[in-house]
Amino acid sequence: MKDRLRQLTGGILLVSLLLLGFSKPFQQYVNIPANITLLEGQEQIIPKGTAVTAMADSPENFTYSEQAKSVSLTAEAPGKDELFLQIAGLPVKKVDVNVLKNFKVFPGGQSIGVRLNTLGVLVVGHHLVSTKSEKASPGEEAGIQVGDIITKINGKEIKKMEQVAPFVEDAGKSGKALDLTVQREKEKFQTKLLPLKDEKEQDYKLGLYIRDSAAGIGTMTFYEPKSKKYGALGHVISDIDTKKPIVVENGQIVKSTVTAIEKGKNGNPGEKLARFSGNRDVIGNITLNSPFGIFGKLKKNINNGALDKEMPIGLSHQVKEGPAKILTVVEGNQVEPYDIEIVSTVPQKFPATKGMVIKVTDKRLLNKTGGIVQGMSGSPIIQDGKLIGAVTHVFVNDPTSGYGVHIEWMLHEAGIDIYERQNLDKVG
Repeated sequence: MKDRLRQLTGGILLVSLLLLGFSKPFQQYVNIPANITLLEGQEQIIPKGTAVTAMADSPENFTYSEQAKSVSLTAEAPGKDELFLQIAGLPVKKVDVNVLKNFKVFPGGQSIGVRLNTLGVLVVGHHLVSTKSEKASPGEEAGIQVGDIITKINGKEIKKMEQVAPFVEDAGKSGKALDLTVQREKEKFQTKLLPLKDEKEQDYKLGLYIRDSAAGIGTMTFYEPKSKKYGALGHVISDIDTKKPIVVENGQIVKSTVTAIEKGKNGNPGEKLARFSGNRDVIGNITLNSPFGIFGKLKKNINNGALDKEMPIGLSHQVKEGPAKILTVVEGNQVEPYDIEIVSTVPQKFPATKGMVIKVTDKRLLNKTGGIVQGMSGSPIIQDGKLIGAVTHVFVNDPTSGYGVHIEWMLHEAGIDIYERQNLDKVG
């Protein structure tokens, strides 16, 4: 009898716990975040059950107001504070509230031309050299692979293709192999290479195809007016032949004019066709080519003509599904806003490139481009008056949709660390 009573009691407790787990108040409690990060002046609403009350001991960094089923937090001053949620006067959960300094940037949207100079000369292929006795590729025999970067020849730094030819000629005539310093991803190694004389052209050759620069178009995402630091593209620039990220020595961004659009279709992404402005219109340098875009400094502040005012940023956990806009150029130099839908968003705690899935809903843009096209990468995404990210990639089988990157990771890559600004100010 006692065993049956124990089993019955255990069964009732188990069912009660299961029912509690599926109950709405319990789910709301579980979903209350343990950490909240806000910028000065921003507000966040925390849903809660009716039995739960909020309490904070003289908070200095935020104010709060309590409704029956929610608590509204307003960030007031930079710093860290705590909010307690309690039931019947007993604390059941602590929420750490981190308030950052209000940070604003100018949104972009301008079409830009991109010129990248590699760290040395980039190897993009091998070829055979035909001599009187054989066909061979000296570069391949020296262990050089596609994607490698030759940074030094005989101890001398190499930055341009035209620097290579004199070394090759001297080595071929003297019969003394070249000493090459080669970078492969993050490693460097030394190798020797003896050029061969091409019987037909009567020139000494390495048996390598090399390149020292690359060019393309993209879209400006943001710039910070005081430091003039900017971010653009939202994704890494890879070499068209090696498919590997280009290691940048330096580069420039210039103004560009969109001359035509090749519309995107299923299985075939479209692209913007654009004309670069002359060298006099260099608007900034390029110091970094990373998975989050290209970064550097502008020579001067620039306008987009559509939304020329500083704008607060939205952190990844503040982005929500629903309507938003992008700024981009589809004709000439005119930046225009277009409607999109944020289909899904991930509140990332660590940098990652694919933070949002977006869909173009603006009929004007769909008629002109078919959706997201190459060259649109970097177009700023704006929601609720905040810059929240940038367009990065299009879905090949659905040109109306693609990925977006959260703005905080692009700011970090630009050398703008919004999370440490308050700490630096306190130290100063």
